[in-house]
Formats: sequence, structure tokens, C-alpha cells
Amino acid sequence: METNWRIGYEVELLAPPGKSRRDLADAIATRNGGCVRRFFHPQSEPSKVVGRPIFHNLTQGFEVLDADGNWLASCVDDLTLQDDLDKSASPKEGWYRVVSDDERLLRLVCAQSDPEADLGDVVQTIAGLFQTDVETGPQGLLKVVDSHGTSVILGAPLPGERERACELVTAPLDSDHEVKLDEYLGIAAELGFSVAAEGATHLHFDADRLQSPITMINLVRILAIYGESLKAYVGTNPRCRRLGTWPPSLLEAVHAPDFKTLPWPAARTALQELNLTKYCDFNLRNMLYHWQQRNTLEIRILPVSMETQEILAWTRLFEAILRRSCENELFTVEDDEIPDIDSLFSHLNFSG
Repeated sequence: METNWRIGYEVELLAPPGKSRRDLADAIATRNGGCVRRFFHPQSEPSKVVGRPIFHNLTQGFEVLDADGNWLASCVDDLTLQDDLDKSASPKEGWYRVVSDDERLLRLVCAQSDPEADLGDVVQTIAGLFQTDVETGPQGLLKVVDSHGTSVILGAPLPGERERACELVTAPLDSDHEVKLDEYLGIAAELGFSVAAEGATHLHFDADRLQSPITMINLVRILAIYGESLKAYVGTNPRCRRLGTWPPSLLEAVHAPDFKTLPWPAARTALQELNLTKYCDFNLRNMLYHWQQRNTLEIRILPVSMETQEILAWTRLFEAILRRSCENELFTVEDDEIPDIDSLFSHLNFSG
């Protein structure tokens, strides 16, 4: 069955020793007669500093453009990929990260600094905005403070082989899913890239067709009932980080008596109040909070794979779930039904 949905793919890979995610971006660009543009890639991670629970990071990402300037793919860091890397390895020349406990300050870095510049120039640009001098520390650490001495950003060389972590992110594909996945993953294999120990494959389904209360009720019901069976069927990576089920409040919200009669904007507002996390099995945040920029449903339970046909088989399964969710008839199961994968396939009229 041909995939007929706009989908973006994310595959978490690992560059071989001595190579980096930049090498994959360069190779994809060369194959397509395009170029690579560097950008600041934002991430966050837990902090060990008392009173600062989260550190926000900017690392070097690489955007692949075709000859006409159209986005094809990006190669970025993913902080969840840890186990394959030598944390004691010294930083590679030119690789760095910028850190702050306030993501607004990192947005300032993105707006004011050149991502193609070296670390010293990036940090100096921000120091100039605050009219302060860059402070230096051990192991290449650079620090910017404001006029009161309060920390603004830290910049440091990127240690621990972090340049090898590579999340391959495709542009949304309307067609030729197989062709593009084959191309990108084939290039990665040629370069010696492999799957990461904690890796996953994420599917970002365009959510334009999902914007109705009935569809949301069906989608939440199906994924809540069959979520564990789906994870067993696809073989979710037990080492994958940042997964989890939805809170009971989501099911309560979509099953409220008046939910199915609400206009979609009102239904979306009601669901926004739940403050759902993106770090779960099925991420709704983009379509609830960021629909104007990235209106997607993200499937996060899939194991990492460099096999195009395996990824497309998962794609077809979740496309079938979305198509059933879009039907006007509410999804129901019998009281005595066992929610296994065969039961789901029967509901979907899906052959696997």
C-alpha cells in the first residue's frame, strides 16, 4: 500500500569514530547538488546545579538544501544518545555548545550570532550586547555576564564524541517516501553510520486532517487502548529515553459529554489546559500548541532502523490508525475484547 500522507521522519544514528553528523549532511548535499547551512540546534537537559533544574543548550546542526535552496534534511545532536560515546574523549576542533538556564537568552544567541562563526565570536557578540567582557575559565570555557555579574550564557568546546550523535531529520515528504528514505539511509550506511543504542525512529504525521473533536476522541481511544500492544508489536527500544503514557486527564477530557460537539479551536483550547509533555509515546504538543509552525502528531515508540521497508511498514500501520480516527463513527470495543494487536488489525482491516 502506497503511503498517502505528509510525513517527516527522524532517525537517531551514530557516526563512526572519526566522522560526524556534518559528514552525513555534506554527503546528502553533494548527492543532490546542494549545500549545507549550519544552524543553532536547541535542546534541554537536567542540570546538577542547585536551583537550576534545566540547562538549555545550543549545539551545531546542519541543514541540507538542494540546488534551489529547498530544505531536504537536517543532521542534529540528540542528548538522549549517550551510551555509544566515549565521554572522556577530548573535544574536536571547532565543535562547541552554548548553555543557559534561560532559553530566552539562547533565542537571543540564535537571533544575533552567526552559527557559522567560531565559539569566541559567538560569545563575543552576546557580550557586546550586554556591554561586558567575555570571562574565560578552565578547559576553554567562555562566560558572559551582565552588568550586575549575573550569568547570561556559557560557551564551551563539545567533549565526549558528541559530534558523532546524529538525528537525521527529513523535510516533510508528500510523496516518494521510499525513494528519499532509501537515499538518505543508504548514504548513511555508505559512510559507516549505525543505529544508536538508545535510538528511536519518530514519525511526524501532518495533523491537518486530525483537527476535529471526533477524530481526537478516536485517536486517543485507539492509542490508549492499544498502546502497549503497539509497543510490543513494533519492538520499542527498552533503552529509549523520554517515553511514557498519557495522563488520565487526557482521556477524561476527550470523554467529557460536550467535547465532541465543540468547534475544533475550542476543543484544542480545552486540551491545551492539560499541559501535556512531548516526552511520551504519542506526542500531541505540536498540534495543540504549535500548529501554526509545526502541525504534527509525533509517533515516538518506534525502534531505530536503517531499513527503509521496515520504517515504511510502521508508517502504513499508523496511517491506518489515523484514517480510522478520521471517520465520523466513534471507535468502540466490546467489553470482553482483548486489546491485542490482532484485535486492532481487525478493527482497522489491516493485514500488517
